[in-house]
This record gives sequence, C-alpha cells and structure tokens, in this order.
Amino acid sequence: MTAPLTPPPPPHEQSSNRAWQASPVSGPGAPAPYQAAYAAYDVSYGQDGPGMKTEVREAAVITVVMALAGALLGVLWWRLAPHVPLVADDSAVYLKDTEGEQAIGVDGTFTLLALAFGAVSALVVFLVRRRGGVPLVVALAVGGLLGSLLAWRVGMWLGPTQDVVAHAKAVGKGVTFSAPLKLGAKGALLAWSLAGLVVHLGLTALFGPRDPDPYEQSSYGGGPPAPVA
Repeated sequence: MTAPLTPPPPPHEQSSNRAWQASPVSGPGAPAPYQAAYAAYDVSYGQDGPGMKTEVREAAVITVVMALAGALLGVLWWRLAPHVPLVADDSAVYLKDTEGEQAIGVDGTFTLLALAFGAVSALVVFLVRRRGGVPLVVALAVGGLLGSLLAWRVGMWLGPTQDVVAHAKAVGKGVTFSAPLKLGAKGALLAWSLAGLVVHLGLTALFGPRDPDPYEQSSYGGGPPAPVA
C-alpha cells in the first residue's frame, strides 16, 4: 500500500516564493526604492547631531560668553539710564521731582537693553549651530540670567554711591545730586533669558534643518511599493 503523494505547487507559486526569498528588502541586493528608504532612515536616526559631550561643551562656552557680556550691558545701562535727582536739607533727603518718571526709565532702559542682548545672543547661537539642542537652550536661559545679574551689579558699581546720606553731606544742603542706580523691577533680570529663548525658538522653527522622513512616499519612488512578482 503506497502513501498518497502530495502534488507539487503550481509553477507560478514556486516562482513567487523563490522571488521573495531571493529579493531581500535591505542590503546591497535590495531594490532601489528600498535602498532609498533605508538610507533615509539611517540619515535621520543614525546621525543625531555631534554628540552629547560636544553639545555640553558648546553650551558651557555659550554660558560663559553670555555671562561675561553682562558687563557690557551694565556699562550701557549706566550710560543710558536717566538719573533720579535728589536734594537734601538739614533733616532728610528728598526727591527733587516727586512726579518724575526717572525711576521707571531706569527699569525700562535695563529691560530694553536686556531684550536686545537676548535677541542678538539667540541669533549668534543659531548661526553658529543651526541644529539646536537642549544644552543650547539651557545655555541661553542660564547665560542670560547670569549676564543680567552681572549687568545689574556692574551698573550699580559704576553709578553714584549707594551711601545717600554721605553723598548728601558731601554736596551740601539744597544741592541736587543723583540717586544710586537701582533696579526696582527685579523681573527685568529675566528679560535677557526670555528674549533669547523666544528668538531662538522662532529661528529654529523657521530656518532650522529638517530631518528626512523615512516613511514618506517619495522614498518609494512617488507611491506605495509595487508587489514583487
């Protein structure tokens, strides 16, 4: 008694199986559309910037440079900020112009200069490294805050003396003199950081590099892959 023989598959099925086994979807022998797709995948996911160590090193340099640039901001604030006039008599020191807005102008000058420094620093950072990254964003925020703090202290140091009583005694009774350079609105210290982050985000969104999409239809030759015969 003989076992029943299984009939061989039709010729077209055999050729189809051999074609699928002999045609890898990746590697040197892959069809051109699949090679393009895998190349796009390697470019977009295999090369993720210059490396974390390099990004951290660049961020540290940017932070130090921005912090040192705060000295220039302090000098400009001292030179451009309006003076608050004071006058003294035998018992106390008074504002000469009680309705003046010089104190508001001092805070406004610092804020406007800090915004300008933030925009310029963000532009320079974007031109130096267009790809961006989290370390650079942190550097813009921290560097702007440190620069603002340094500018605040430099401006106060360059401005009139902080000892108002001694200054009044030195100039004499009834003589007008300038008040110490002070920052009434401490929120202005964040203007540099906020401006830098906003401008850098806008530049990156508009002009930053775009990663190729490995699943885009154009990678397959303008449409879905055709079935292999």
